[in-house]
Amino acid sequence: MAATVGTGEPLREWNEETLRGDGLPKRDVISFLQQHASDSFLAEQKLLGNIKNVAKTATKDHLITAYNKLFETKRFKGKDSVADLTKETKALKVEDVKAVESKPEVVVDEGPPKYAKYMLKKGDKTNYPKKGNTVHCWYTGTLEDGTVFDSNISTSAKKKKATKPLSFKVGVGKVIRGWDEALLTMSKGEKAKLEIEPEWAYGKKGQPDAKIPPNAKLIFEVELVSIE
Repeated sequence: MAATVGTGEPLREWNEETLRGDGLPKRDVISFLQQHASDSFLAEQKLLGNIKNVAKTATKDHLITAYNKLFETKRFKGKDSVADLTKETKALKVEDVKAVESKPEVVVDEGPPKYAKYMLKKGDKTNYPKKGNTVHCWYTGTLEDGTVFDSNISTSAKKKKATKPLSFKVGVGKVIRGWDEALLTMSKGEKAKLEIEPEWAYGKKGQPDAKIPPNAKLIFEVELVSIE
């Protein structure tokens, strides 16, 4: 447990250099935040839950932003007012409440994530989508041999005017799981390459209509244009 100042607030354990260094595990930062941040702050930052599972999707940049924001906003445990919590509860959509109620405490899907993400262009590192937000994306999907099976980006000037970003509610099963999981770790403006294993794509059946064979590993280049 970290030491505290006279007000009961925790002292900073790490400076910016240490936070960004390879010697500080993500789990240590998550543990600190879960010990000292209010539950509503953790929920907003998508850091609630088992440390091992949170570490699967939370990037180091995301954790550093949350760590710094905690000290800027001083939203430590016990500091959220009843009014603030009531306001946040009322703001929850019905489907969000059902999702929370039905979420098992014991996570069955253990093991490493079934996708890999490689950043191609940095986002603003501030605006991250939350489950249920509508996101707008440009994308191109290919098979491992480079065959393009889907894209909403056209090289034709005429067609480009007619195309628009793909829009969907993220984190609620509207797209394959690899997309749902990866998009929640991306910030506005970020472009990334996603390599998604069959288990988090179209699995054993594939998607014949889209010419995706069974047990296919899919590769996407995705750009998160905006978040609603």
